[in-house]
Amino acid sequence: MTKQIHLAAHFPGVNNTTVWSDPQAGSQIDFSSFRYLAETAERGTFDFFFLAEGLRLREVKGKIHDLDVVGRPESLTVLSALAAVTTHLGLAATVNSTFNEPYELAKRLSTLDHLSGGRAAWNVVTSWDAFTGENFRRGGYLDKADRYVRAQESLRIVRKLWNSWSEDQLVLDQAAGAFAREGAGAFADEGAHFDIRGRFGLPPSPQGRPVIIQAGDSEQGREFAASDADVIFSRHGTFEAGKTFYKDVKSRLSKYGRSEDSLKIMPAVTVVVADTDDEAIDKAAHIREQQVSGPTALVLAELLWGRDLSAYDPDGPLPAEDPVVGSSVTQGRVGYNDPFPIVAEWRAQAEAHGWSLRQTVINQQNRQTFIGSPATVAEAINHHVQEDAADGFVLVPHLTPSGLDDFVDRVVPLLRERGVFRDEYAGTTLRSNLGLQV
Repeated sequence: MTKQIHLAAHFPGVNNTTVWSDPQAGSQIDFSSFRYLAETAERGTFDFFFLAEGLRLREVKGKIHDLDVVGRPESLTVLSALAAVTTHLGLAATVNSTFNEPYELAKRLSTLDHLSGGRAAWNVVTSWDAFTGENFRRGGYLDKADRYVRAQESLRIVRKLWNSWSEDQLVLDQAAGAFAREGAGAFADEGAHFDIRGRFGLPPSPQGRPVIIQAGDSEQGREFAASDADVIFSRHGTFEAGKTFYKDVKSRLSKYGRSEDSLKIMPAVTVVVADTDDEAIDKAAHIREQQVSGPTALVLAELLWGRDLSAYDPDGPLPAEDPVVGSSVTQGRVGYNDPFPIVAEWRAQAEAHGWSLRQTVINQQNRQTFIGSPATVAEAINHHVQEDAADGFVLVPHLTPSGLDDFVDRVVPLLRERGVFRDEYAGTTLRSNLGLQV
């Protein structure tokens, strides 16, 4: 049976994928940028528009890292504004469960679902990072295991709040002066992190409950996705890694009484399109050069080595020292649990090709997922989905706001010709367009 492809658009933000210094790049903060990219995604009949979250400006040795100074406005506020200028596109907000209360989360997400007519999604993320936690009352005190306990408890309570109104409890009888029946919105929950009770102030939203997205790739993250998520947002862009991840996560669903269709696997990918494959390869190389300056190469290498490499020449050889695991050098960023085999691979590739440190970072870490003519890219994407390496993809453009133009105008029509991607939206809610049950 031919599978239908699902697509989402990621608004660029804080990372070295975004080339905010490119002359063609627009504002990362103005509403016009969000609107342009969202309308492009909706013109391409994408499933949803995805906003990440940035809770602290990243620093390198106490100084703001220039490539990260692009800003990230609060997700739910931006998506609420986009709900007024779009009609079918899903609106997915990344909101941290470590620093937010379940009641706040349930109300804000349910509000977006009401405002958008059933298009809201919550990307549930956690944080162990004390550096980011300094901005919050609780700080970053949660270890890796405990933050997932809190996340699952938060999600359980948020769902309980969304389900706290039955359909017949909303009366709306103006003549009788009755708004709701007794018991509407009543809830109580007690767990390791929360002990709350009261009444939830919003009746059921159009989707019943917004779509749940999960972005973790650890053992706990995969299990969390299998038990509770509707969509998993992963990093597996290669065909082989995608198939392994897909098989592993889908195999966990039966344990929770779920079918394989109940969880969509959508890796984040980057795409470069040009008239010919050769032109696309040249264009991709130019983009990678823009994405990794000398200072950025040193910062990315520091995440792997866990050492201060500021004295190194990025255009010189790789560091000779062994990496350090758990170093404070990586504060506020995701480091590596086992960097030794990766360092060995980088050294082998650098020696084989005569690469400098910067060239090694560019070639080992920043290679785009799909590169080629529109026909080449469409064929590759369809191959990944039909062979169960993914159910679709979250596209991460390197330019704001025009980074999806080529894909929507030149690749989407070819996917439609193949009969693997929709010509128009079939449903009115995000859940229905993703083929998910309530």
